[in-house]
Amino acid sequence: MNEIIRRIMEEAKSRAEAASSLEEAEALRIKFLGKKGELTDVLKSMKDMAPEERKSFGQAANEAKGIIEEMINERRAFFKDMQKKAELAAQTIDVTEPGKVTPLGTKHLISITIDEITRVFRSMGFSVSEGPEVETVFNNFDALNAGPNHPARDITDTFYITDDVLLRTQTSSVQVRTLQSQKPPIAIIAPGRCFRCDTPDATHSPMFHQVEGLVVDEGITMADLKGVLDSFAKQMFGSDTKTKFRPHHFPFTEPSAEMDVSCFKCGGKGCRICKGSGWIEILGCGMVHPNVLKVGGIDTEKYTGFAFGMGVERIAMLKYEVDDIRLLYENDIRFIQQFR
Repeated sequence: MNEIIRRIMEEAKSRAEAASSLEEAEALRIKFLGKKGELTDVLKSMKDMAPEERKSFGQAANEAKGIIEEMINERRAFFKDMQKKAELAAQTIDVTEPGKVTPLGTKHLISITIDEITRVFRSMGFSVSEGPEVETVFNNFDALNAGPNHPARDITDTFYITDDVLLRTQTSSVQVRTLQSQKPPIAIIAPGRCFRCDTPDATHSPMFHQVEGLVVDEGITMADLKGVLDSFAKQMFGSDTKTKFRPHHFPFTEPSAEMDVSCFKCGGKGCRICKGSGWIEILGCGMVHPNVLKVGGIDTEKYTGFAFGMGVERIAMLKYEVDDIRLLYENDIRFIQQFR
């Protein structure tokens, strides 16, 4: 039996030295030391030996197992080290090679436009107010003097959550909250998102942005409204911009008007942007209706006010000559980077 152990050790040594890969070294481990390996079979035969022979043979077999295991582990470690060096060599990084260019982000055109509008009105003493996008029917319609039969309340125009809760259709609801929480004098703008049941096309979107404005104080007149909005137009579109007010109707203002500005593209001569008229309608405005002031507990004998509202997308599309509102929401980096 000792001769068998010696032969196994010599064969294991010879084959370990001749192994040329990690796979071959692993195969040797299985051949000699595995569950069905040659040395394992020899150790299993010990049960048939006489007790006096079993001790010396077991000692010799275990020593042989340790030697063979050490030889194979050395070869395996050698091949693992070679493999690691080869992988590192293949992954060599040239530190002088230019890195990948990561494009920098930029403000979205909607954010740019809101910031511009806010800057103009802050320069005139306005502060910024905000309100929730999920609003009550009262704040969105009733408090703004829009009666139960007003067409804007129809389910085909407004996203209702419950009978009394909806997604606001206008930032004018912030006007109501401001009147209820502040005492005159008041001068605020309220930028934010609004929602209406519109089918998306080049000029409509079910989600859009508005900027509402509100001023309430003693002695406020239509002349103040016209002066503020004329100054806004000149700062926003250029000092040569002219304004024109046309009579209109809104339930929460009386009298009401729509404001046009002279076309900033053609200077009023007529072009495709102004559709040949020389004027562009940009917002609605008017003197705050007494019924709206009363909702906030404002003394209508002492105080008057004006309000206005404009669509941010409309301002952005006109000023930056964007011909499709859907471009503002597709998040195409090529489009957004034009306004860096």
